[in-house]
Amino acid sequence: MLVMFPLGLFTLAVLFDLGNLLGGPALLGALGYWNIVAGLVGGLLAAIAVAIDVMFVAGNTRAKRIGVIQGLVNMGVLTLFAVILILRMQHQDRSAGGGILAIELLSLSVAVFSSWYGGELVRRPGAVFARAQAGNRSY
Repeated sequence: MLVMFPLGLFTLAVLFDLGNLLGGPALLGALGYWNIVAGLVGGLLAAIAVAIDVMFVAGNTRAKRIGVIQGLVNMGVLTLFAVILILRMQHQDRSAGGGILAIELLSLSVAVFSSWYGGELVRRPGAVFARAQAGNRSY
């Protein structure tokens, strides 16, 4: 559940910035900025939870490798959004330009792919961390 909050906040930030660039009020740019701030906070909490989860996977299993790769991809997304946030601090109204919006769209697409991939792992037998650790295939 922790992953969905930052993903939703980043999506709203992109939508607000798109609305601002298409001629909406300047408030939309500020809302996009603050959605990125909240998404970064939530993303850091999610990254901590994922790191704890991956630490408790026994041995050098496929699930552990996939968890580490997915965590690194998600940290890359958080890093890109942090760079976007720093770039937006240079503007008085905290709005995004076309280049920043392009980076936001790229970052969001990587985050959506990573989340989709993690969801696919849940549906495959033996790929879930808890199943890999406990060997329990009853759920």
